[in-house]
Amino acid sequence: MGGRLIRIRRRTVTVLLCTVLLTAACSTPPPEPRGDSSSTEISWVVTTGDQQERAATQPGVAFGRDEQNPAAVVVDDGTRHQRFVGVGAAMTESSAWLLSRLPAEARSAALRDLFHPTDGAGISVVRVPLGASDFALDDYTYDDLPAGEADRGLYGFSIAREHEHVVPLLREAQAVNPSLRLVLSAWSPPAWMKDSGTTHGGRLLSDHESLYAVYLARAAAGFHAAGLEVAAMTVVNEPGHSTADYPSTRMPVDQQVRVATRLRAELDARGLSTVGILAHDDNWADAAAPVEALATAPAGTYAGAGFHCYAGDVSEQSAVARAYPWARVWTTECTGRDGTSGFSGDLRWGMRHMLIGAFRNHSQAVLWWNLALDPAAGPRNGGCQDCRGVLTVDPGTAEVTPTTEFWLLAHVGAHLPRGSERVESTGGPHGVETAAFVTPDDRRVLLLLNDTAVARTVTVRWNGQAARLHLPAESVATATW
Repeated sequence: MGGRLIRIRRRTVTVLLCTVLLTAACSTPPPEPRGDSSSTEISWVVTTGDQQERAATQPGVAFGRDEQNPAAVVVDDGTRHQRFVGVGAAMTESSAWLLSRLPAEARSAALRDLFHPTDGAGISVVRVPLGASDFALDDYTYDDLPAGEADRGLYGFSIAREHEHVVPLLREAQAVNPSLRLVLSAWSPPAWMKDSGTTHGGRLLSDHESLYAVYLARAAAGFHAAGLEVAAMTVVNEPGHSTADYPSTRMPVDQQVRVATRLRAELDARGLSTVGILAHDDNWADAAAPVEALATAPAGTYAGAGFHCYAGDVSEQSAVARAYPWARVWTTECTGRDGTSGFSGDLRWGMRHMLIGAFRNHSQAVLWWNLALDPAAGPRNGGCQDCRGVLTVDPGTAEVTPTTEFWLLAHVGAHLPRGSERVESTGGPHGVETAAFVTPDDRRVLLLLNDTAVARTVTVRWNGQAARLHLPAESVATATW
């Protein structure tokens, strides 16, 4: 019965996605090459706060004679910024367990909706906790021992637990999107490495710093050996936070730098020189911490920094790019929450801060938190009681429901290929925000937000031409040409 329900739902979502995302896998033919601007037409999709339209195709709009409109959005191809890597979310153990419990056909459909680069949301980056997080079935690390014991040789090290749920789901996702890349983050070292003797809170003992770096490198090597591409990793999740409620570790910047320095050497020794180490992996409000880490670490240690959305403003992550223009900036975690601002409020907040805002503040990749949670915001291992996954999966009925974050991801992942460059976009009427890109095949992608309660007509000026888009109230849109 559950499988049948999910198949009916999948047909609905697939038809919707095929209708709205203009993909080669659907009946709609691909757009013609750009050519000169006089023959260019904008293809665009819209999601409205009232949910009447969700990534819904709008009638094409042709560019015409230029308009000297002072409130126009001007797209400037000549000003280039960062390269886009991808969007995604986290394959926590909770998410993997839920997805693995779906019937095979339903699971395949859900993964296609999430990961397919053209007729799905186009997720291409996945964050993976190394060991338990607050969304796991229970506590575990890769070298657990009875209290009072230690394993300085890491003889008991194993990532076998991840092969129960996480690795198989990642491999299935990779089959859907072969360009899938991972970013790895540990919530805690093994308890015997910490002053608290527990994974829930406390600090890493100074005499275990090098050993912890080896532990992390071996974890990265384990995922690599499983055939998965690791693009980046962090030393620890949210080093400014320690709680007895779930796995966590407070780690001052100087200790982060020492661990990262050894980790860089260990990764290189294992042939993993392409794995970049991201500093911080914590909130926007603490942006001084990664600037300090990059300033004090030996050259070549860090590739950049990761940021979370739970405190501060997205503009603060630009501190890293200002100080170190070479540094990668990733927005590595943000969760949707039930019972907050409703679909419309969450849609607009996500586009304003996590997509347009993050991209305009140098993000190369943007990741939400759990890929999937059940209707009760679980399974949980402590922590957040109202967090929402990109999908809501009911393990009893096998019903799968896309959430606000799914549609936000689809507005980017299904339209913007890896390697695209952000370009300048300026202006726009009151309440309209934008971010623009040029793709590797020389197309333009423009993200738009109408954050007002009234419809807005937006004039887009580009290459000596202009076109008008009519944005519904409280809506987001993606335009391509």
